Amino acid sequence: MEMFNFLSISIFIVFLLLLYKLLVEPTKNLPPSPPSYPIIGHLHILKKPLHRTFHSLSNKFGPILFLRLGFCRVLVISSPSAVEECLSKNDVVFANRPPFLSGKHFGYNFTALGWAPYGQHWRNLRRISTIEVFSSNSIQSSSRIRKEEIESVTNQLVGRFNGGEGGFVKVEMKSLFLELVFNVMMRIVAGKKVIDYGNDEDKKKIELDNLREIFVPNMSMNLVDLFPVLKWVNFIIGFDKKLAYVHRKRDAYLQNLVVERRKKRENDLNLNDECETKKVFIDVLLKLQETEPEQYPQDIVNGLIGIFFTAGTDTSALTMEWVMSALLKHPDALEKVTAEIDLHVGNHRLLDENDLPKLPYLHSVINETLRLYPVGPLLVPHASSEECTVGGYRVPRGTVLLTNVWAIHRDPKLWDEPLKFKPERFIDALEKDRDGKLWSSSFLPFGMGRRGCPGNLMGMQLVSLVLGRLLQCFEWVRFGNEEVDMSEGPGLTMPIAKPLVVVCKPRQALMDFLTKNLVDSGNLI
Repeated sequence: MEMFNFLSISIFIVFLLLLYKLLVEPTKNLPPSPPSYPIIGHLHILKKPLHRTFHSLSNKFGPILFLRLGFCRVLVISSPSAVEECLSKNDVVFANRPPFLSGKHFGYNFTALGWAPYGQHWRNLRRISTIEVFSSNSIQSSSRIRKEEIESVTNQLVGRFNGGEGGFVKVEMKSLFLELVFNVMMRIVAGKKVIDYGNDEDKKKIELDNLREIFVPNMSMNLVDLFPVLKWVNFIIGFDKKLAYVHRKRDAYLQNLVVERRKKRENDLNLNDECETKKVFIDVLLKLQETEPEQYPQDIVNGLIGIFFTAGTDTSALTMEWVMSALLKHPDALEKVTAEIDLHVGNHRLLDENDLPKLPYLHSVINETLRLYPVGPLLVPHASSEECTVGGYRVPRGTVLLTNVWAIHRDPKLWDEPLKFKPERFIDALEKDRDGKLWSSSFLPFGMGRRGCPGNLMGMQLVSLVLGRLLQCFEWVRFGNEEVDMSEGPGLTMPIAKPLVVVCKPRQALMDFLTKNLVDSGNLI
């Protein structure tokens, strides 16, 4: 009982100290802010989806908005000028990540690439990932993997059509894209497929559900992040129990990949020589671990592997689903993309990555979809490492920065007819601005500055190839009589509220070619 009383008094004292600090902290020259309540701040006005709530608030209080979520200070920006100040002029100041509980668990105590504070350790991890996976040479060397995986999906769809299901084949696009992207990433990282069950849809669903649970990104705020005093009782109440459980499951999965690859290297004497020309990312990390074990302990290795699944799978799959939804919603754009592919590729061979530079309208469709439906509507949170000035306002040290990309992409001051799906705007812009600088701070699907997404080139290469090939080979029609639902669902990434279900069949002009390709591959059902 005495111990309990002592703990209660201690918690109360700390709470009063934090409250005192909150109430007496200077508020001079802070950015505009809505009325708030004591303690909870602006929590009562937040509604999902957050990017729409922030957009409404910014329309009323301005593009630089200051909020208090409990004891957490948040700066929300929604204009190109504010983006330039935060992610260019003050890029180093905002190069950190906030110290959320999710970073403690999923970021291996803030040592993983996505969560590590800006500094030498982060720069080293960024350098390794860029050189070994995201550089132009590495993207070129992994082209065979992307080609083989999209051919596998194409053959599956053609095989189902030939298998007697008749007419059109029904397809749930999110699962199709996730399976493909996970297989591509797994082969680059671990040298094997992650899902290889042929047409066994039940096994695929189980495996995809498991991967979604452990790798769908989670950088959101926990109650402890908003009320730090709760850290003192977290060990009793366990606010982070779910985070800890998912982390253990994710870590075990990653560790199994490393152990499996290490055994393969030990058992195959020729594997090391092979990796000099056909690298597997885990092999690169194992070599680094052998030469510098203190700098690359197992947590660092697992963290580097994990970031490719959390950052590069769900986002790419969602982008492809949004693009397919937009094309089915706008059949005129679908016809133009198909005509462009027919003109530059034809029907005597399959589209490959060398064809992509000749397909500007396809790229414009993807960019227009990313503009209207960015899968990261608020980007990944940043945090200020010191006090700075944004738009003439004072921003205290430790403020969380949220960039409302969704709002910027729909700003009528920046975009003509901003709510209209108009891919031609990107073709026109490229003709005027060959360097692409026109969109530097008003088109931000991959972020900006030091913490911008390093995998944007590989992601766009994969998305363009997959969509181009599927549009070349198949006719796509929405399932049922309902219009395509373009409303967004909740989450850190922005999913489609109602997963896209379509029907497809091989295009008549390519039917003989696709059937022959299927027979040659040995996958005919």
